[in-house]
Formats: sequence, C-alpha cells, structure tokens
Amino acid sequence: MQSKENTTTSVLSSIVILLAAMLFIQTGASLAKQLFPYAGAAGTAALRLFFAALILFAVVRPWKRHINKTSFRYIIYYGASMGFMNLTIYFALERIPLGIAVALEFTGPLAVALFASRKAHDFLWVLLAVAGIILILPGYDTQTALDPVGIIYALLAGICWALYIVFGQKAGAHESSSMITALGMAVAACIVIPIGIADAGVKLLNYSILPAAIGIAILSSALPYYLEMKALKALPAKTFGILMSIEPAIAALSGLIILGEQLTTNQWLAIACVITASTGSATSARKKLAIHEPEI
Repeated sequence: MQSKENTTTSVLSSIVILLAAMLFIQTGASLAKQLFPYAGAAGTAALRLFFAALILFAVVRPWKRHINKTSFRYIIYYGASMGFMNLTIYFALERIPLGIAVALEFTGPLAVALFASRKAHDFLWVLLAVAGIILILPGYDTQTALDPVGIIYALLAGICWALYIVFGQKAGAHESSSMITALGMAVAACIVIPIGIADAGVKLLNYSILPAAIGIAILSSALPYYLEMKALKALPAKTFGILMSIEPAIAALSGLIILGEQLTTNQWLAIACVITASTGSATSARKKLAIHEPEI
C-alpha cells in the first residue's frame, strides 16, 4: 500500500508528465504548420497519420488480438472522426493562429463534458465558451480579423473531436485503449492519405520532408499518447480534465514562440474564456472523458 508521501509524489510527477505531453503535441502542431508550404495541409496530415499509424502498429501489434463486431464498428467511426479531425484542424491552421484554432476546437470536448454533467450551473460554462467564440469572430478591424473559413474549420474539428470522444468511449467498453488508438489511427490514415495525395501529389515524394513528418508523428501521436496513458494511472479523472483545459494556452504560447503568431487582447481573452469554461466543466463532470488528442 502506497504511503501518502509516495502518492503525492506520484501525482505531482504525473502532472509534469501530462504537461509535457501537451507541450509535445503543440510543438508537433507548430512544426506541422511549418511543413504546409512544402506538402500542403492535407499532405502534411496524410504524412503524419501514415507514420503515426506505422509507429502505433509496430508498438501495439493489434493484429494479435481478437475484436468483437460491435467494437470493430465503433473503431471505424472513431478512426473516421479522428481522420477528419486531423484534416479540418490542419485546414484551420493554414488560416488562423494555432492558439485560436485549438481554443475553438476545444468546444468539442467541452460540449461532451457539459452534456455528461447536465447540472444547472453548467449553463455558466456554456455562456463563457460562447463569449470566447464571439471574441474570436471577425470584427471590423481588417488588420486583426481572422479568416472566417479558418474559424469554421476549427469548429468542425471540434465537432469531430466530440464524435471521436463518443465513439472512442463506446469502442473502449470492451477493448484496450492502446489497440483502439492503433486501429483508429490506421482507419484515419486510410481516409486522409487519398485526400493528401489528391491535394499534394508528387510533393509527398520529396524525401527531404520525411524526417520532419516522422518527427511530427512522434511528437503529436506516439510520445504524448504514451505519456498521457502513464499520467492517467495516477491522476484522478477530474485533475486530468482540469489540466487538459489549459492546452489552448500552451498552443498559443507554442504558436508565439515557434511560429511568431501574435494574438490581440481580445483573442487572449477568448482563449481564457474557453479555458475557464473547460476547467469549470471538468470540475463538475460525472465521469472520466477520453479527451486525449492524437489529432494535431
């Protein structure tokens, strides 16, 4: 039986591990955005999912396990939602800053958490999230206004993230999370790769971009997934949800440091609204939500 001191140390180390996972994910997203001029958004998504699926298949080896028919159907849905989540968030990153895109995308898991709670005071978190979206919407200042198409793509990515959570939970009722993720990543790759080939064509045959694509796959998928699973063993579900809520801020800082993306005061306030809403919903959630994100 663990002592109180050992338990505290385990929780603190898990918090550090989870923060590192989020940092790797957003660093991977920043690097992916830098690859867009060479392979396009769809091509980058295709390369990232291809290598991520290869890595996860090599580690998990899902072909050695039996899958029941019900789980298999949900894994297909889960993988499809993952694929379109990757595609739409990369299309959003082409047009708007990383921090804004992730904040808008977070409306997906936030909506799932709020539906799971159904508490009257959670209406406050809905209002905060809506306020954040309103602050992000294009204004009259053309110099700081965001591309409305990019905003739409980010919100679509949020819808895909919500479906990813729902189908992932259904598939996870009878199967291990590692196998579900590996198979889901393979399904996502099968959906996005043809789109990436159609969009980027021979650009994907440029061998000079392959090291970067492999690095993005590791940073955005394999490494953070492993770290998140490790952190989940010691962290309470509520703590995990609250910590995940700060990811839009990490994304904004990553975009600022790596990509030089400057945000306006209103845009920082919008991110703060989404983070507060997500944190509030996490504190009142009735059950753990699988909001880990192998999508950017």
